[in-house]
Amino acid sequence: MLYISQEITPYLKSDVMSTLGQMVPQCMIEKGLEVRTFMPRYACINERRNQLHEVIRLSGVNIVIDDNDHPLIIKVATLQSSRMQVYFIDNDDYFLRQRAEDLEINTMPEENDERCIFFVRGVIETVRKLRWESGIIHCSGWITALAPLYIKHSYAEDPSFVGAKMVYSLFGNGFNGTLDPRFREKLKMEGFDDELLKTLGTEAVDFKTLNKFAIDHADAIIQATDDVDPELVEYAKASGKPFMPYPGAENYADAYYNFYASLEA
Repeated sequence: MLYISQEITPYLKSDVMSTLGQMVPQCMIEKGLEVRTFMPRYACINERRNQLHEVIRLSGVNIVIDDNDHPLIIKVATLQSSRMQVYFIDNDDYFLRQRAEDLEINTMPEENDERCIFFVRGVIETVRKLRWESGIIHCSGWITALAPLYIKHSYAEDPSFVGAKMVYSLFGNGFNGTLDPRFREKLKMEGFDDELLKTLGTEAVDFKTLNKFAIDHADAIIQATDDVDPELVEYAKASGKPFMPYPGAENYADAYYNFYASLEA
């Protein structure tokens, strides 16, 4: 199992998304599954307290976005409660060096389009370097929305991702406004054609459109919270893909485990 998550406790303050980001992978470990987890290295994460350290052999790759090079830095920490390793995607351009009170996705929204691209590509390059193979890749949070596109279309034949099932979780919390108007153009520079990008339309992309785009390229969808926009829930159901409705706060571990198993059957 590979988890690509926007937020994970205890590295960030506890809310529904960050709590699920920790508890779902931890529950899968307890059920005997092999789990790997990724998240962004936001500036508000206390690296000393959480014992993050750079993995030199994985860092140093340059990721080109919009004709600009961005060095990839990989850090890792271990959740002591479960011995779950968490890998952090870092870069000086998209994640601040000085401590911050809020996440860069909120304080620097003008860079969110490239931040999404960099985060997803950083995860993919790291997984390839480690030669991991995951039957199911679970993406949680809108910053992961491009992962199904890249893995299903740019890396479908890569040994690390062949046959992988892409699961995308829908949450109620998103972002205001729209992404950079050149977002679609930047994705075309990544090699994606108009047919693959058609859901994005021709206008600036908002939260709802970005989630519909993720649904279109994912293999299965989960309603992670009870406050998801009903339009997105209906869009996911209408896709005809496996869909797991909100399982509630009590028995979610079994619900997730059984849903994953149904995808591999």
